[in-house]
Amino acid sequence: MNFFKMKTSWTNAEFIVLKLCIATAYILIGTYFHNFFRTYWVPVLLVFVITVVWSVYLWITKMMKEKQK
Repeated sequence: MNFFKMKTSWTNAEFIVLKLCIATAYILIGTYFHNFFRTYWVPVLLVFVITVVWSVYLWITKMMKEKQK
């Protein structure tokens, strides 16, 4: 299966979820090094997990729609 060769198109609004996911991942990495973010690691982790699941869901549904065409 050519899973990584399939092409999809994303709107700017859908990129917000992906960018938020990436940003929270960087903040989580930053919590390891800075004491300021250590107190907020649970909410940041929660946002990260939600946006990862949401991004993967959007990606897979878009790929399935493109495959059906």
